[in-house]
Amino acid sequence: MLLRDFANLALSSVVALRFRSFLTALGISIGIASVVLLTSIGAGINKFMVSEFTQFGTNLISIVPGKTTTMGVSGAVIGNVRPLSIDDSLALKRLPQVKAVVPVVQGNASVKSGKMSRRTTIFGVGAELPELWQASVTLGKFLPDDDPRTARAFAVLGSTIHKELFAGKSPLGALVRIGGERYRVVGVMEPKGQLLGFDIDDAVYIPAIKAMGMFDRQSLMEIDILYRANANVTQLVSKIEMLLEKRHGDSDVTITTQEQMMDVLGDILNIMTLGVAALGSISLFVGGVGIVTIMSIAVQERTDEVGLLRALGARRHQILALFISEAIVLSAIGGLAGLLIGAGGALLLGIALPALPIKLAWFYIVLAELLALFIGLVAGVAPALRASKLSPVDALRSE
Repeated sequence: MLLRDFANLALSSVVALRFRSFLTALGISIGIASVVLLTSIGAGINKFMVSEFTQFGTNLISIVPGKTTTMGVSGAVIGNVRPLSIDDSLALKRLPQVKAVVPVVQGNASVKSGKMSRRTTIFGVGAELPELWQASVTLGKFLPDDDPRTARAFAVLGSTIHKELFAGKSPLGALVRIGGERYRVVGVMEPKGQLLGFDIDDAVYIPAIKAMGMFDRQSLMEIDILYRANANVTQLVSKIEMLLEKRHGDSDVTITTQEQMMDVLGDILNIMTLGVAALGSISLFVGGVGIVTIMSIAVQERTDEVGLLRALGARRHQILALFISEAIVLSAIGGLAGLLIGAGGALLLGIALPALPIKLAWFYIVLAELLALFIGLVAGVAPALRASKLSPVDALRSE
């Protein structure tokens, strides 16, 4: 049997029974569409989360008070000998490969300007925050580079607070009361958006030492470090640990690099994407069961055809290949239709819900298409073996 004749025979069998072929391919197409749509949502969320975590830069190290050790169970904070201090941040700034250091204290307080008042987030930070957070000032300037231990009472407004308290007018030089204390406004930050639902534009920035007094804190909540792009992160973390252990007399801080945070986040998001892909794959296996059923019925109905082919000299492996090819063709058609339906559905969903991040996950799409073909191959084996084992005489006699 020529290859061209073999292909025509396989395709004609699929076309001749259009409705049955449609129903068979439908199961596969639903599975592929489910995989495409679900993984597109998962990949979109993955991209969104990564962009959220990296919008403030990538070469970051975070230091928080208290030693947290995780060993398969929830972390336990042990032995906080000394709080993180402004002096610690100054010492860290002198380390090689360190580009910027920002002490951080966060709280909530009322901000008043004239008759206008609003309660909002207060960030106590250092002068290098714009460099570390990759943010800039649209009006005026950021906090001056004072001695952080004796910083003056200056404030920088987030863009939302600026609009709320000053109706878009320039606030430079104005006095505002933050937590009952007077501060002079020296700048307004550019709009930065939200971080995981938290509006960082709805905030006011003051010196860290002032925030510690305002919120009656003896320790910084965090020290953030921006290191140079060519720095050896492992060595730098080791130097930070040694320096703080020398200053505190014990290892009493937790140091986290952004690489570690991204690795953990990536693992979580990958598992989530894999999970939704697995849910969609269930439909593929259901479609495979449909192919087995339909092909088994086809063998029974086409017994005379098999007998005739065998009588004309077709060999068993050719009959086997014929039925397997039909199953693969049905899977391929269903897979292509599912890809178009899933991609179109993802596109429409992105248009209908702009807030929902959508991104086609081509790795899972290609994997699903290959899986569909594999399912068609496996599903067609049993019926094809049955057809290839039919005796020509018995097959023709059955008709």
